[in-house]
Amino acid sequence: MWIEQVVVYGIVFSVCGLILYLYLRKLRVNSRIVERKITQAIEQGVHEPVSLHPVIDPDHCIQSGACIKACPETDIIGIANGIATIINASRCVGHGACFHACPVQAITLAIGTEKRGVDLPHVDQNFESNVSGIYIAGEMGGMGLIKNSVEQGRQAVENILSKINKEKTKGDYDLIIIGAGPAGISASLTAKKNKMSFLTLEQDTLGGTVFSFPRSKIVMTAPMNLPLFGKVKLFETSKSELLSLWKKVLSENNIQVVENTKVESIDNHPGYFLIKTNTGKEFTANQVLLAIGRRGTPRKLNIPGEQSEKVAYRLLEPEHIHDKNITVVGGGDSAIESALLLAPQNRVILSYRGDSFNRIKPKNLERIKDAALKGMVEVRFNTEVTQIHEEDIEIKNSMTQEISRVPNDLVYILAGGELPTQFLEKAGIVITKRFGHTLLSHKKK
Repeated sequence: MWIEQVVVYGIVFSVCGLILYLYLRKLRVNSRIVERKITQAIEQGVHEPVSLHPVIDPDHCIQSGACIKACPETDIIGIANGIATIINASRCVGHGACFHACPVQAITLAIGTEKRGVDLPHVDQNFESNVSGIYIAGEMGGMGLIKNSVEQGRQAVENILSKINKEKTKGDYDLIIIGAGPAGISASLTAKKNKMSFLTLEQDTLGGTVFSFPRSKIVMTAPMNLPLFGKVKLFETSKSELLSLWKKVLSENNIQVVENTKVESIDNHPGYFLIKTNTGKEFTANQVLLAIGRRGTPRKLNIPGEQSEKVAYRLLEPEHIHDKNITVVGGGDSAIESALLLAPQNRVILSYRGDSFNRIKPKNLERIKDAALKGMVEVRFNTEVTQIHEEDIEIKNSMTQEISRVPNDLVYILAGGELPTQFLEKAGIVITKRFGHTLLSHKKK
């Protein structure tokens, strides 16, 4: 009998040993794959984060993989050498799904790194800046998540409401809200709910920086409570669906957003703020809420058709874009890197108004020359996109004045932008460079 038991135990131990061996072997293989991806990300310049991103505590990570499964993006996080690690950090858009999914709370969300600081304005717990009466909510304060931006917009207006003394109001409005993205829309609804006199200005169109994303779907990690509407249970929605919801809520509450009106300056006067815009119109208000994006104003071409949904000012998820006719506009590192990422599985034209690439990384110059020689990217110097149609675009050669019409599915305009730092400092707001500044942490809850 005991011999049979020994045999059974031997078989069990052998099977368990084999399973353990195969499991550990799989971990080693996956780890090597992740390490190769990290090396490639470093070479391509996409390893360093550019906005809100996860920071993983190696002492608490149990490599459950929950963060990887929860992330709506591809290859942002992987497991190497037994712990979760960041791969393509610059492609992270700060959904925060990994933060909520981690079973041992080993992830925090931060902005900036130890090497690369990020400029952030001074904002207190009430969302008020160092300038009394100017508040900041949403992406400019570092929090780009839709749900949290909506919550911040609501909270900021409630804090503003508690300060307003209507008997001393000198401005035309109790509040002027600058920006009509998630934070600005939420703030507008909250102001309406509390019967405030307010005005909402947007330099582009309703939706703000959310609609500069080229992805067809926008992912939200949790339901959000929208003032005057209630809980919004959208976890994956298109940009147009989200825009339709916001338009519906604003329309039902008779709220008009003044679009295509860029605020040029905010002048602080005794008892009120004077808001000057690019249209020449001026407004006065008791309080101001800035709900603008961190990335500043993307430089636009100002040509017919630029408002089309196929036009974007930032590249995300290039691995999901296949068999498309794509034109990338610009001659900087971001334009070249985007063209190279899209080239393997698409037909890409890189349009640049200059006659050669200047002030770009040597590695990018080498790679784009190689891609052009191999026919992977068609580089067109001295050209400008002059008009965007549904199925094609018009490109003008500035040397010959010849206009060619080429098939097109997507246009990426990566021609730089106007950063908002100077605008904020002109208004008196103190900007500080933060290194690895934590914005969301389980330990702070």
